Amino acid sequence: MRKIKVSINHEKLQTSSEILRALAHPLRMMILEFIDTNKSVHVNEIYNTLKLEQSITSQHLRVLRAAGVVVTKREGKYIHYAIDYSKVSNATSAVGQFLERNEVILEDEDY
Repeated sequence: MRKIKVSINHEKLQTSSEILRALAHPLRMMILEFIDTNKSVHVNEIYNTLKLEQSITSQHLRVLRAAGVVVTKREGKYIHYAIDYSKVSNATSAVGQFLERNEVILEDEDY
């Protein structure tokens, strides 16, 4: 029987999964693109510009914040949202490593 080598970083896997789940919605991607374009935005700017309901915008921002994709900064009575690029980069790096490993496996196999 062939031994299979397994090396899994469970913490990185969990974090990456949460981020990818947060990114897996068209409205959240639209919100992130808006934040990315403007660097730091208030929730009112998001829902007014994107023509979304305030409650829906807040729900999606809550998901993005829980996953660590966006960070907040209070300025007076307003909370501004910005993207945590290091978190997103870690998740895309994990996906990239997975794809690279599987490319090697596919190249080694005779299909």
